[in-house]
Amino acid sequence: MSHEIVRVVYRKYDGSLHWNHPALLLGEDEHGVWVGCPPGSSGRRGQEPPVVWDEPFVILFPRDAWWTATFNAAPYKAEIYCDVSTVPRWDGDEVTMVDLDLDVIRMRKDGRVLLDDEDEFEEHQVRYAYPREIVEGARASAAALMEAVTARTAPFASPPHWLSLVSGNR
Repeated sequence: MSHEIVRVVYRKYDGSLHWNHPALLLGEDEHGVWVGCPPGSSGRRGQEPPVVWDEPFVILFPRDAWWTATFNAAPYKAEIYCDVSTVPRWDGDEVTMVDLDLDVIRMRKDGRVLLDDEDEFEEHQVRYAYPREIVEGARASAAALMEAVTARTAPFASPPHWLSLVSGNR
């Protein structure tokens, strides 16, 4: 099965390039648009040298929420990694959002759910002069994600079937 290639572009609030990479457009469901990266895919953080990912993963881009969610195949330590961001926006074959620093992570081994990078969020509020509505939106999104990921509500209940499309486990 062939899939269209799309470009995933995370930026920082000042517009600088953050994580960016190609991905396969897998499809859509009630949760949003799903893309995937098979083993051996690569990406870059800003202009840093590319990194190669050994294990597959899929990313969910909801249509109207302040986050993205990456679902990693084993043996990644983080089963789910949610980036609090502005609402993902599609322009042709590119999806772009602003990374707002806060991350919600569910660990594979013990199921712990962590809120990460609160220090970076505080620092960037000053550096980038986040408006009040960005700060409030990011905090509300992080709180909602903590609740949903901990409770394992959809789409965080189990590994999405989309992961099998890039992992070879069909």
